[in-house]
Amino acid sequence: MKRTRIAALALAATASALAPVMGQSATAAEGTVYLQDPAGGEKTMKSMWTKDEMHKVEGQFRFHPGVQYETVTRPGPSGAPDYERQVPDPKTLAWQPSYEFAWAVSDSTLVKKALTTKEGRHVFVVHAVLRSAKGAEVARVERELTERPATGREKIAGGKRIACDTGEYTVEWSVTRSGYGTLTGKLPWNSSCEQYRTAFAPDNGQR
Repeated sequence: MKRTRIAALALAATASALAPVMGQSATAAEGTVYLQDPAGGEKTMKSMWTKDEMHKVEGQFRFHPGVQYETVTRPGPSGAPDYERQVPDPKTLAWQPSYEFAWAVSDSTLVKKALTTKEGRHVFVVHAVLRSAKGAEVARVERELTERPATGREKIAGGKRIACDTGEYTVEWSVTRSGYGTLTGKLPWNSSCEQYRTAFAPDNGQR
């Protein structure tokens, strides 16, 4: 049990160190690094007002590439060959993206674009398409989110495996609140796994 735990911690440390360099998630399940549109923090959003300037909708999108891989068992160093450890297998590297949407709805009470409130339950339609460099659709998510609060965030699994090193992609996204408007955007993404493949090579960390 102890040996397994130590190996797991070492693997987690490797993934965490790589994530900032890659600019994308180290694991599909626990990744904390993502691509965001618009760039910035959690409260940075695109926004638009209705024509009467009494209602505003805001939106933000995050693309989580989600690196996945299988592990293999390798013996320990020459002094302790029975100290087996689980390490990533570079041959099994792949991507499995997920898509995260955030929104905010504001309503002016008396004055246009002023004295706003964020109340009630709303229906949003969120949508994202992953396209290849040639513009072909590779993956898509689209969902109607009903009875949602005026501010919120939801992450949706893509359910689609993307092979490593298959080129440059573009992610197109939108958040729609009927009667308020539709916010759109796009992000570039490079599917290269080279940094992970190098770090997970058999001789990595054994010198």
